[in-house]
Amino acid sequence: MKPPASFFIIPLAFAAVSIALLVGTGCKKSEAPAIGEAPGVPTLRIGVNPVPHGEILRAAVPVALRDGVRIEVVEFTDYVQPNVALADGQLDANYFQHVPYLERFSADRQLSLRSAGAVHLEPLALYSTKFRQLAELPEGAQVTIPSDPSNASRALHLLADQGLLRLKEGAGAVATVQDVVGNPRKLELREIDAEQQPRTLEDVAAAVINGNYFLEAQKHLKLDAKVLARESSTRNPYANVLVVRKGDESRPEVRVLLKALQSGEVRRFIEAQYGGAVVPAF
Repeated sequence: MKPPASFFIIPLAFAAVSIALLVGTGCKKSEAPAIGEAPGVPTLRIGVNPVPHGEILRAAVPVALRDGVRIEVVEFTDYVQPNVALADGQLDANYFQHVPYLERFSADRQLSLRSAGAVHLEPLALYSTKFRQLAELPEGAQVTIPSDPSNASRALHLLADQGLLRLKEGAGAVATVQDVVGNPRKLELREIDAEQQPRTLEDVAAAVINGNYFLEAQKHLKLDAKVLARESSTRNPYANVLVVRKGDESRPEVRVLLKALQSGEVRRFIEAQYGGAVVPAF
């Protein structure tokens, strides 16, 4: 379907950038605190994105260890390999995604992956290095959104909630740029791999960026940007979850890990560490 003449879509594709390699999966391994060679102590290998998931998981490590489960952290910098590695048996679980993304990815790849429980929410936000308020965003401004379908839909709804776009009635959680039926400021929407958005933020007027990638860029690239708009966390379906292979939801070690991730210690860590950019979902 040809997009409406009032706006433009420029799809961009970038290869995911890995920070290290581990058995060809584009990840790096970070060991949990050593507990010696005590026999009978189970170990779980958990795939995460570094920020905030890796940080939150490490806050849960001593809590899980108290209940007799050791955690090995394996970091990934994309949204594909953690699910592939879990399905292949290289991981016991992963923690980096929300349920709408999990369900779509699993259906597309025919994977039997399930959520074991929610941990945190990263309200999606519209960021800019050029403008301080939403009202300053000019006509014809270039705005990037994530290219993966679930987060693209989420970004479009955020822009629509702010009056920047109007979506076709009934577009729902599967909205695409083809569902944009109103664009009063004639925004130029550009779909970009989510992990690349922070690196291109200074080249565009604004970007709807996933919280984990913005936090990582803020930490490592010293990215300084203003929040022009942010999703509400009330009744938000995009909580990030602990994911396992189907049938492992009740595995004792997994239940110990979920309990640790939903503990008071982890709640306090999230609330103190992220200033509202990440909030507990339990």
